[in-house]
Amino acid sequence: MHSMTSMFDTADTVDRSAPLAARMRPRTLDEIVGQAHLIGPDAPLRRAIEADAAPSCILWGPPGSGKTSIARVIARVTHARFATLSAVSSGVADLRNVIAAAEAGRRDGLARTMLFIDEIHRFNKAQQDAVLHAVEDGTITLIGATTENPSFEVVAPLLSRARVFKLEPLQHDDIHALLVRALNDADRGLAPNPPLIDPEALDALANYGAGDARVALNALEAAVRDAAAREGTVTVDTVATVAQRALPYDKGGDAHFDTISAFIKSVRGSDPDASVYWLARMLEAGEDPMFVARRIVILAAEDIGLADPQALSVAVAAQQATHLIGMPECTLVLSEAAIYLANAPKSNSAMKAYSAAAGAVRQHGALPVPLHLRNAATGLMAAHGYGKGYRYAHDYEDAIAPEQQHLPDALQGAVFYESTDRDATQ
Repeated sequence: MHSMTSMFDTADTVDRSAPLAARMRPRTLDEIVGQAHLIGPDAPLRRAIEADAAPSCILWGPPGSGKTSIARVIARVTHARFATLSAVSSGVADLRNVIAAAEAGRRDGLARTMLFIDEIHRFNKAQQDAVLHAVEDGTITLIGATTENPSFEVVAPLLSRARVFKLEPLQHDDIHALLVRALNDADRGLAPNPPLIDPEALDALANYGAGDARVALNALEAAVRDAAAREGTVTVDTVATVAQRALPYDKGGDAHFDTISAFIKSVRGSDPDASVYWLARMLEAGEDPMFVARRIVILAAEDIGLADPQALSVAVAAQQATHLIGMPECTLVLSEAAIYLANAPKSNSAMKAYSAAAGAVRQHGALPVPLHLRNAATGLMAAHGYGKGYRYAHDYEDAIAPEQQHLPDALQGAVFYESTDRDATQ
């Protein structure tokens, strides 16, 4: 079982050996940058914190947006005992230990317990269920942090007992302010002997953070060490030397779904520049090119459709070529296909026709095929009327048999395909 000192975090001392990003965590609400919609003056979460009524909640946002920092500030401001677990390394037994200690503290009249679970989306259903009762009866106030959509990753009973607060990526100015604070802070930061740093380098570090304060602060620390070793100034070149960051992308998470959604909507919206940008975002981050190729084939049929039937041939050729040659050369193939589809005229008439027809199938079930459309493969079948009265289309002008019924009787006259003036078949 965890000891009380390891289970509950109450330390205020600064560990100068800790990474700069850890040392610079905010200690008050006013030190939190960004997230004004939650923590700014008169914002809902701030009001609840200042009224000592912080609810159990799920903090949903990208890495480095302040989830852990906000949780720690909530515990500090409300004078709660702060217990923290990581879903990566903790299990049900760890949860039960924290809950048992919280129950004991409650009986002894101690401050309430705030349990912070980092990466709560990595807990399975049984692990999430284990905390339900303690949240419901007030034994603990739960703060879960996740980079993934809680709608899909947090069980419904727990989600119904917690408020979801969505955090946004930090803006350039937010990260710039954090970097300046770190340079000037004598207790936790790099003062009283701040390094020499070019203003352009500071901007480069803020850009490099790309919304992630932790990445920017750790890069600043690395750049300062590099410059100190050379007895020089932190320059843009110094930043370029230390800034070797992989693009944030999880092929099974929100980044995957959000980026492919942006790609699809850009092609559908006839924006070739955005289309090729989102394509590059996926492929440069390590997305499976065959996944992208399959989406391009679907796009060709769904959104270009009959407005340019050749688009499907282009998409299928791109899929086959991608399978044949792989990365990195397939980027050229996929780029050509994406740009072609983005520039192509658009029609979703084929998709709408199938959707309407499928709706009729679900509504009416397996309606019988009209006898004249059935193939009379044997004499017995012909004797029962199979094929009787069928009109061979090629025997008529324009290869259209007049007044021939092709739908079941119950659907005679139904219209599923509604052409548009963009369809090439018109």
